[in-house]
Amino acid sequence: MTVRLVHTDATSAAVPADGIPDVADTPPSESAAASGSATGPESLRRVAVASFIGTAIEFYDFYIYGTAAALVLNQAFFPTLDPVNATLASFSTYAVAFAARPIGSVVFGHFGDRVGRKSVLVVSLLLMGLSTALVGLLPGYGTLGIWAPLLLILLRFLQGIGLGGEWGGAALLAVEHAPKKRRGLYAAFPQVGPSVGFFAATGVFWLLSAVLDDGAFRSWGWRVPFLLSFLLVGVGLFVRLKISETPVFARVMDAREASRVPVLDVVRRHPRELLLGAGGMIIAYGLFYTATTYCLAYTTGTLGVSRNTMLGLSLVACLFLAAGTWLAATRSDGAGRRKLVLIGTVLSAVWGLILFPLLDTGQPVLIAVAVGGALFCMGVVYGPMGAYLPELFGTTVRYSGASLAYNLGGVLGGAVSPLVATRLQAAFGSDSVGWYVTAMAVVSLVCVLALPETRERELG
Repeated sequence: MTVRLVHTDATSAAVPADGIPDVADTPPSESAAASGSATGPESLRRVAVASFIGTAIEFYDFYIYGTAAALVLNQAFFPTLDPVNATLASFSTYAVAFAARPIGSVVFGHFGDRVGRKSVLVVSLLLMGLSTALVGLLPGYGTLGIWAPLLLILLRFLQGIGLGGEWGGAALLAVEHAPKKRRGLYAAFPQVGPSVGFFAATGVFWLLSAVLDDGAFRSWGWRVPFLLSFLLVGVGLFVRLKISETPVFARVMDAREASRVPVLDVVRRHPRELLLGAGGMIIAYGLFYTATTYCLAYTTGTLGVSRNTMLGLSLVACLFLAAGTWLAATRSDGAGRRKLVLIGTVLSAVWGLILFPLLDTGQPVLIAVAVGGALFCMGVVYGPMGAYLPELFGTTVRYSGASLAYNLGGVLGGAVSPLVATRLQAAFGSDSVGWYVTAMAVVSLVCVLALPETRERELG
């Protein structure tokens, strides 16, 4: 269905010193549209905070699983396998969520494009958070036998469904509320959320590893980060229930122009944007999960670096990820989304060849440089994508299109990276893993070169 909407640009609104304009400062007609409800104007600061907190919480949930998969799940749920195969089995349960994420994109995208962004985000938060918390209550193989890994896979699958609907909704919440010339800035908030979620997840594991002996950590300590999700879900719901629908989607509902089956419209009318957008995301996922989940297992298992040291170095690396994400996202309003993503893919291709020579030194400072540099490169790609992917699709299919492209990239880049890296390192040595990262970067580079610039596009 063709969208025939008039976009109301809010760039004429007064902009306070902090760079985040308030809807209350816009003209009355724009303020009413931005509120999306009968409760009156809503601060864009609240939207920015809500999108940031939501992604931080949900990616905390997702990342603690990756950390646990690298450190302890192989022994807790696959104790009968040899070390390499147990690690592969642990990473396979990790990959299940990536396979589920496109399904979540289709399900949540359908209702997000038909019912609204806000209500879908609440449901995705509940599904993701509760699935994560239940992992912390799940008995291990010694208690349940084969049912333990099967239930673990089920919970991981539900995690993936929930996260599959999260990112698209959070990005749209920010982008569709934002003034045209500041969409990159507002999209930076949900894009930085994963950095904070990763920092929190790593920090909790680092603290537990520091205060508990190895037996206590492997027995029950690893469960604590999962159980904290019960609390975080409550915080996320409190924040998200206070926001309103986006003005862009509210106009679609008023005009009764919602797509009947959004995902089919995406496939029929935007196949190029869908596939190339997914390809552009491959290196962001591949580099992140190689530099974090796989490298954590590699350095602690193969190189003999202590678990606590690596978790501490990962905390430092989180800062590089946040810096690269924020820098590229905010600069994309002026320089353009496509240009900065291309720069990020080139940097990633180069860093893939540097990553493992630095890691193999076994020196903590050089390991920090290796992982931190990789995450900075990933952030340069990832930051502008918060505005870039939504801008590729029309309003009536934007939730479905952006989410599906984002999560298909996760299947191609994130799901298989730890598995491929483990096999490559065992067969050909660590340098082969670096070449694999570079190859992913080249694929993403080619895909983004085939996409247009979008920062001047109207969203309506």
